[in-house]
Amino acid sequence: MSSALAALLTDPAYHDYLAILKGARNGFVYGVKVRFPHALIMAILFGRGDWSSRLRTIFRATKAHALNLAKFVSVYKTLLLVQKRVNGGKERGLDTFIAGLIGGYLVFGDRTAVNEQIVLYVCSRVVASFIPRATSPYNISSNASSAVRPVPPNARYFSVFAALCWGAVMYLFNERGETIQPGMFNSMTYLYRDSDRWNNLRTLLWHNK
Repeated sequence: MSSALAALLTDPAYHDYLAILKGARNGFVYGVKVRFPHALIMAILFGRGDWSSRLRTIFRATKAHALNLAKFVSVYKTLLLVQKRVNGGKERGLDTFIAGLIGGYLVFGDRTAVNEQIVLYVCSRVVASFIPRATSPYNISSNASSAVRPVPPNARYFSVFAALCWGAVMYLFNERGETIQPGMFNSMTYLYRDSDRWNNLRTLLWHNK
């Protein structure tokens, strides 16, 4: 039985299908690892109500993040496989875009707090990818995709990008706060507005209010 299972798991004919299953598993695990500590810290810093309600909020956010990543990876890999089969086993450059486009709409198209945070995170990475890259610090001798490694932004252009980002977000926070993502707005309120108010040594150094 074990040998038959091992043969099935290593059979190239089933590789693409098992990769979908493994992708869902990895998406779920990664979602838990990323969301749980974030939700825990946010509950400690900004949570309201007793700890029973805060724990439920942590659980719901972690569950949503993990399940949505698992769903997206599954949908994405499935769509890649479908396109590959339709095109006679050949992969095209736009296959990843199409799979990501459809998967993003199906999984993350519903505007929830967790989905909004994930989409904004992805968006920031897409925008940042247009910063000119520095001279590659890596010695890449192969054109294979496995040899491709991220190259950090050019330091000068990154300085300009950072300045524009911070200038824009601080202006928005002060002038158009309703447009900022709620989690970031709460953090910025804590940093920049709550720090302007205290009435004794305790509320200055120990307790925010």
